[in-house]
Amino acid sequence: MKYPFEVPFTFIEANPDVYISAVFSCLESEFLVLPKGNGFIDYTVFETGYEVLKRVTNGFQNIAPVPITRAAFQNPMIIIVLRAMLGFTPPEWAYVTTQRTGIEINQGFVRTLDRNIRMAPLTPLGSGLIKKERVEALIETACQLLNSPVPEVESDKIHRLDKADTSAGPSAIRTMSSMGVPYAMLLYERFLGRPFAGHRDSVSELIGDSLESAIEEVLTKAGVSYRKTKRAERIAGFDQAPDFIIPSEFNPQVVIEAKITEDDGTARDKVTRVQHLASISLAGNPRTPKFEVIACIGGRGFGVRREDMKKLLIATRGKVFTLKTLDALVEFTRLSEFKTK
Repeated sequence: MKYPFEVPFTFIEANPDVYISAVFSCLESEFLVLPKGNGFIDYTVFETGYEVLKRVTNGFQNIAPVPITRAAFQNPMIIIVLRAMLGFTPPEWAYVTTQRTGIEINQGFVRTLDRNIRMAPLTPLGSGLIKKERVEALIETACQLLNSPVPEVESDKIHRLDKADTSAGPSAIRTMSSMGVPYAMLLYERFLGRPFAGHRDSVSELIGDSLESAIEEVLTKAGVSYRKTKRAERIAGFDQAPDFIIPSEFNPQVVIEAKITEDDGTARDKVTRVQHLASISLAGNPRTPKFEVIACIGGRGFGVRREDMKKLLIATRGKVFTLKTLDALVEFTRLSEFKTK
């Protein structure tokens, strides 16, 4: 079976299903393995913060802001553990805190705080007046919420703190901390939250970087001049800059879009973006494209809808590559015209 980039475009137009299957056959998914990235917290570090929090609250008998705040400045992992107990994202915690205390905590501050702790979880926090006031407010709000039973809501709604460990205030926390968690409840809460969801979101760019790094390696090895664009960068002639422009943005002859996704909705968005690049290339003279459009893809998201893959093949005139076929990228595209090695 030949890949679509190995045959004339007329072959693809005549029998697209064969070449859709060819691309599907070499798509690989890496959703079971995630990069740790900077700021990944190992369980032993997390558990250390948990044990300190448990100790300063006397086994969660006294969830009080003053001793917790004092301990948190020396052991900042306590702040991460508190957020995990609440089940909030950093911006959500900041928003609730601002509402309850009147102390303005913006998303930038709380994201930076969270990031700094994850980067150096064993390093005590600085005690500047503004930071201290905001951290105290965050912890005070957490204590208020953890010390209160979940309020009643309408039958068609569910409260975010209606979890096994926070549904009944501190008594539920003490129970969960002193006994094995019921497995069915653990599985249910995992079902609601998806394992590693927060971490996967935080390293999403690193997942995509693996494909872009592989493309850069291929181009560099062949001595091909290229311009790699930055996220949301503005490039003249493109309302959305492609990931790579060859040889440069001042003379685009080949553009490359690269994307790894495990989600078919994201894959569809990427197909639409490639189609748009193809329409820009054909504007003015449909028979003579201004530049060649190449798609480099990965992940199971692109292997869901055959119709989307057909659109991708038509837009790129068959120039669709995966990690498995990336070694043929230069040979079977106009990149060969810029090869110097």
